[in-house]
Amino acid sequence: MNRMNQETKARFREIRDKVEAEQRLSLEDGIFLYDPGVRLQEIGELANWVRERKNGNVGYYNINTHLNPTNVCVYRCRFCAFRSDLRDPKGYAMTDEQVLDRGREATENGCTEMHIVGGLHHQKTYHWYRNIIELLHTNYPQIHLKGWTAVEINWFEFQTKQSVRWVLEDLISVGLGSMPGGGAEIFHPEVRDQLCEHKANTHAWLDIHRTAHQIGLRTNCTMLYGHVEKAFHRIDHLIRLRELQDETGGFQVFIPLAFHPENTKLSDIRKPSALMDLRTIAISRLMLDNIQHIKAYWIMLGVETAQTALAYGADDLDGTVRHELIYHDAGATTPECLSIDKIRGLISEAGREPVERDTIYRRVHRDSNDFTKWNSGASVDAQAATTT
Repeated sequence: MNRMNQETKARFREIRDKVEAEQRLSLEDGIFLYDPGVRLQEIGELANWVRERKNGNVGYYNINTHLNPTNVCVYRCRFCAFRSDLRDPKGYAMTDEQVLDRGREATENGCTEMHIVGGLHHQKTYHWYRNIIELLHTNYPQIHLKGWTAVEINWFEFQTKQSVRWVLEDLISVGLGSMPGGGAEIFHPEVRDQLCEHKANTHAWLDIHRTAHQIGLRTNCTMLYGHVEKAFHRIDHLIRLRELQDETGGFQVFIPLAFHPENTKLSDIRKPSALMDLRTIAISRLMLDNIQHIKAYWIMLGVETAQTALAYGADDLDGTVRHELIYHDAGATTPECLSIDKIRGLISEAGREPVERDTIYRRVHRDSNDFTKWNSGASVDAQAATTT
């Protein structure tokens, strides 16, 4: 074994000792873990140890549907295949009737969550977006509405000339339950300016989530990787999320999003390999010591990689995911929906106990005689704390 390998092994032992002692990893530690000379299997084993310490032997999932009310967008992000111009034949904006049909379908299929994101349509007012939340909540009050990324909230702030806090409180008043983590992409300006220079910047994204947490709105967080960024930019991104979580404690789950280049302005880039996906999930679990859950989003990773990720630090596969458009437009070849039996089978096959949770990580209990009837029980995080 050469000297470099010996140095690498010694350096990894230092990191492993820090993790086992529950000491925080540094920027330098994170960048080192992306070095190809560090064996993925060893990183995965360490991340799996952290995962089991935090969440036991459980694999979480939920029964959810996506709603993308419009794909017309004022921004032209280089990585996006979903957006459309107003006069483009593929451009659309859903009617109230179409929105209600989705709510009805979700209810009939036992969904506990509707994930609502879309384009920033320059001819639709804030009240059009607000009405979508109000319409769904009024007619289907049991469904949790996880809606509008920080980029959309930033747009609503611009439209209404009101504060972020006002916008969020107004949306909560008509039924918003939590926020997704989209729009984060990569925080470092060297990369963000190349991808999406005109939309909500890093400061705005972080401040919107900070404000949401301050008023009691739980949110998710994400990172889009595998395009023009380097290891430094990924770790910098994770540390910025970790710092905000130290401040507010409002992030409930982190979702690494693998870039899909097809039909984007970056179509010459190869999408990340499964090995890069697993390394990123494992490193995320090690760096984000203060975020409880790591999600392996099967839509973007592929079913097999997402299942494998349950041994590399992830404890959640997302859900059944009906009607997802954004990543399928970018070339995702995954199914448009997974059955409940399929997703439970994937978790069991990975050696985990499948547990259905709701959006804010409470265990879901279903009526044995009517699958569409359900209620939320205790927090799964509180339960994990007593069993690990």
